[in-house]
Amino acid sequence: MRLRVAAASDRLLVETAWHYQHRPGVGVALARRRNGQPHRVIAIADKAQQRLCRRFRKLAAEHKPAPKIAVAIARELAGFLWAALQPAPYR
Repeated sequence: MRLRVAAASDRLLVETAWHYQHRPGVGVALARRRNGQPHRVIAIADKAQQRLCRRFRKLAAEHKPAPKIAVAIARELAGFLWAALQPAPYR
């Protein structure tokens, strides 16, 4: 069971990584979904969007194979997801 869950999550991360080949931006639908979300999570999401798009384009400019780029972006995306799911530090 665990391997199937890991494979499914890996597949979802790679599918999501393909979206970072497009220009980063916040559309109307995304702005609507962001309403009521913690500012810390939105800041992490914005940072991820900018960095992952820039990285995707950089690797593509180096003529890396597209599937390899998507896997590299997916690995980095997992790190951003982990950061967004961490509890906020107490102040």
